[in-house]
Amino acid sequence: MSHRLTAHFGSLRTTLVLLALLAAVVLARPDFAPLALALGLLAVNLMAALVVHPLLRRQLPLLVFHLALLALLLLAGWGRLTALDSRFELTQGVPFDGQMMDQAAGPLYAAPLQRLAFVHNGFEIDYAPGRQRGATRNAVAWRDDTGAMRSAVIGDHRPLVLAGHRFYTSPNKGFAPLLRWQPTAGEAVLGAVHLPSFPVHELRQSRVWALPDGREVWVMLQFEQALIEPDKATAFRLPEEHRLVVRLGTLRTELAPGQSIALDGGTLVYVGLRTWMGYRVSYDPTLPWLLAASLLASLALAAHYVLKFFVVARPAAAALPRAAHGAVDG
Repeated sequence: MSHRLTAHFGSLRTTLVLLALLAAVVLARPDFAPLALALGLLAVNLMAALVVHPLLRRQLPLLVFHLALLALLLLAGWGRLTALDSRFELTQGVPFDGQMMDQAAGPLYAAPLQRLAFVHNGFEIDYAPGRQRGATRNAVAWRDDTGAMRSAVIGDHRPLVLAGHRFYTSPNKGFAPLLRWQPTAGEAVLGAVHLPSFPVHELRQSRVWALPDGREVWVMLQFEQALIEPDKATAFRLPEEHRLVVRLGTLRTELAPGQSIALDGGTLVYVGLRTWMGYRVSYDPTLPWLLAASLLASLALAAHYVLKFFVVARPAAAALPRAAHGAVDG
């Protein structure tokens, strides 16, 4: 009974069904746990195939190929359980504190993101005519394990790597008015308002900022300068002159950097304008092992076909004329 069950689960038909299941999971719900389950079932299917098909074990290159394939499946499943794929936004000059916007982590992910502090020191982006965005050059700084300050320039395809985590910039970026709320009694609160991404939402540069007492202040960045002209080559930059429109209830005012407004319970100060950058972070401890297993599988499969078509087939082909000649002489 057990042998029959193993033969059934190790059959090619079961492999095709599990591949269809994997495709359905990827298309419908590519979460960590469903992917790990589908990959785990494929790994069990491959182990069962190695048991019920002796030919896969007799030829060493073919055996190594299937063992490497099994390692790929197990590593991919383990990687989904321990991986992290997420995004966050960071204000210029403010250290990363580990807070994510939509963290998608495997159930076994347990890395301390708070220790991976770095600072976004500004970025440069060139735009070709037609507002075609060029590469992002984002200057970042961090302390290494020895406490020394390090710096680098990263981008959409050039990551900052900290403790196996790979931080990339994203197309999302924009302006961040820096505000300070000084209550009548108590400590000041400093915060940044990340306005909608620019220039995608250049006509919607407004957002609400919540005061500590729960009141919501509506702010809008107002400027006349055309920062990214559609018919010229230009670069992302802060406006040379601007005002911050502030509304609270029926009160409306415009503030220049450094100006303030007295409100009930305290004073709101517009400190100045900075930028914010959106980041993607990914973590998968199995990536080096996946690369090694992939290379091993490729080499083993290549060795299998070399032996089959060039080493084994050639002596057999060379023996055919001699056999035919002996038959004629007889």
